[in-house]
Amino acid sequence: MKYPEWKRKFVDTNAAAGYNEGTGGGKMNILPNAAKAVIPIEKLTKYALDPMNSRGKWIAFQEALGYNLENADMLLSNIKQSLINYSAEQKGDKGYGQTYAVLMELTGANDRTASVMTAWLDDKSTGEMRLTSIYVKKRKGDLHD
Repeated sequence: MKYPEWKRKFVDTNAAAGYNEGTGGGKMNILPNAAKAVIPIEKLTKYALDPMNSRGKWIAFQEALGYNLENADMLLSNIKQSLINYSAEQKGDKGYGQTYAVLMELTGANDRTASVMTAWLDDKSTGEMRLTSIYVKKRKGDLHD
């Protein structure tokens, strides 16, 4: 069996089925439809990285990972590429669709690594899996909220 056939049979099929191998060798539940997940750039530029609107989230992203309004597209790409490598935890459905949380370790534009919490909605009205919230997880001793 050649690599492309093996990848299609074992890797791509597992990801489509909603699980992937974790770093410990066990199976983990990845975000449903992770490959098609929608990350509105405005969620980054007008929320998480916006000094006028984010209540300090932008400071955490800048200091921890080197992300800001000028390189928001790099953060978006980093999330998309990393999403299938982390387990998704179901958080319930409050009427709009199933919600999920995915905690991931991202290496940023400054080559530093930090834990980033992402929240997702499997939107009943659109059928999209969409990012709804994102923030750098506070570590012991951090001064920022």
